[in-house]
Amino acid sequence: MVWCPKYRKSVLTGDIPVAFEAMLRDICTEHGWDIISLEIQPDHLHLFVSIPPADAVANAVKILKGSTARKLFTQFPELKKNLWGGNLWSPSYFVGTAGNVSAETIQRYIERTEHIKGRR
Repeated sequence: MVWCPKYRKSVLTGDIPVAFEAMLRDICTEHGWDIISLEIQPDHLHLFVSIPPADAVANAVKILKGSTARKLFTQFPELKKNLWGGNLWSPSYFVGTAGNVSAETIQRYIERTEHIKGRR
């Protein structure tokens, strides 16, 4: 999954990425979802997560986006002021399956240094 904060503004900086990662890990653990790879950039994140077939992807995205936004705004009130309209997430997201590509290939893509070079 790839999610972008609304309007691609660099807001995931300072102490926010550490707190954000902990929130994502807690939510996934609580729901029994396995994080395979996670990369947080100042203006977006890549999350490769295994969600059981019984869980609807749209519900998982809703939980992850809604919970993290609420928690981040509570912990970092100044964050909301830095966003146009006060919304952290755009309403869209990308979801793909690893059917034709191995999980290792996706994980390497997310973690490769060329992909994130100069963005931190």
